Parts: sequence; structure tokens; C-alpha cells
Amino acid sequence: MTNGYEIIGNGPSKVLVLHGWLGDERIFEPLRPSLSTDEFTYCCPAYRGFGKSRGIAGRYTMDEIADDAIAVADALGWRRFAVVGHSMGGMAVQNILRKAPDRVRGLVAVTPVPASGVPLEGEALALFEGAAANIGNREAIIDFSTGNRHGRSWIRWMAQLSWESADPAAFAAYLTAWTRTDISAAIKGMPTKVLAIVGENDSSLTAEVMKATYLASYPNASLEVLANCGHYPMDEVPVCLATVIERFLRDLA
Repeated sequence: MTNGYEIIGNGPSKVLVLHGWLGDERIFEPLRPSLSTDEFTYCCPAYRGFGKSRGIAGRYTMDEIADDAIAVADALGWRRFAVVGHSMGGMAVQNILRKAPDRVRGLVAVTPVPASGVPLEGEALALFEGAAANIGNREAIIDFSTGNRHGRSWIRWMAQLSWESADPAAFAAYLTAWTRTDISAAIKGMPTKVLAIVGENDSSLTAEVMKATYLASYPNASLEVLANCGHYPMDEVPVCLATVIERFLRDLA
């Protein structure tokens, strides 16, 4: 069974878009008005246990995410494609690159988890572990990761979308996947063009983290810091994010 997905556009340049831990296949909905749909076709799959794939059981690992995404590309007849990943999806698209380097034209990592994962300890670990069963924890994570700057209504709305989309068991299992998986040795030195994007108000996945991970691992990597946003630029500054992503994608040609 192929994972569920959303398609945006019908252009000749193909792009797989992988969502974060609190997202699903709707990740690019806020960007729709700003995307060049005659140039690009974006496919946004949902991971097992999320959104349109909520009824599909799995092991909920980073390997499984990559294998499922490649299977979606195969089902669509895509031989070559670029990849975009947000947060946990930033690690996932690197795993696609590791598994199918000849198929990936370029990689965009948006406020991304590094290939080494993000180990959590103490109160932070308790907060994230509790998010599977407590929507308040999800609200706190969203608030913290966007710099404690946004109104409560938006934070609650974001948390509610995640709450309604994700199977709790899958949600909990993916936390282990993106915090404890380490593929950094396998991707180091790969020549693929990579763009890492961070928000200036992201409290954890900062420009300094990107320099120590993505830019240190990929010789053809560059960094873009977006103003006036934190961990969710697709919701906070969608026009700006779409512009930056598509500028990079055009340069791959």
C-alpha cells in the first residue's frame, strides 16, 4: 500500500516534500498561492500513522519514512526529483539521499533535524514524550520553538491540527526515530547541492547548529536565515519561504 499524499502543481520539475513531527501532507497548504505550479510538481506524502496515511501501520522509523517516500515517487513514475523536508523531515530527506543518491537532484532542509538526530534529556525529554498524550505539551513545544512570540489562538490551532492528524502510538514512536537515529557518517561529504533554512526565532535549530551539521557535512551546502519566523516558516512567512525554496530549485537546472 502506497502512503497517502497531496499533489500541488503540474510542472516538469518534481519535488518530494516531507513534513515534520507535528505536521502531515498539508505542509505546503499555506504556500499554495506562492508556488510556481507550472514549473514544479510538489508531492507531499504523509508518514504512516499521520494524515492520509493514518490507517497504515508500520515500524515508524527513519528508514521506513525514506523507503515509503521513494515508493511514492516510484508510483508517480518519478525517476529524478528534488527533496524538501521540514524539521523531522529534514533528517528524512537526508535518508532518501543516502538510499538513492542518483535520484535526488537537490535537497532543501527547512528548520531541520540534523543527520545526527537531536538527543533530548531531562525536562525537554519529558515535555516531548508527554506530547503524544497531552495537547498542552504540543502547544508548549510550538510556542517555544517559535520564540514565544505568537498569539495563543494560532498556537492552539497548530496543536489541534497535529492532535487530530496523528495516531498517538505513531507520534510517540517517531520521537524516538528523530532523536536517536544517526546517519551522519553515511551522508558526510556527499556532493549534492543542499540548502538549509532556519528561522531567526527558532530557539533550538539555529544557524549555529546548521553550520556545525549541514554545512560541515555537505561541501555544496548553503544557509538561509529567514526573518520574522521560528520553527514553522511555512505558516509564519509562507511567501518568503516559497520564494527561497523555488530560487534554489531553479538553480538546480
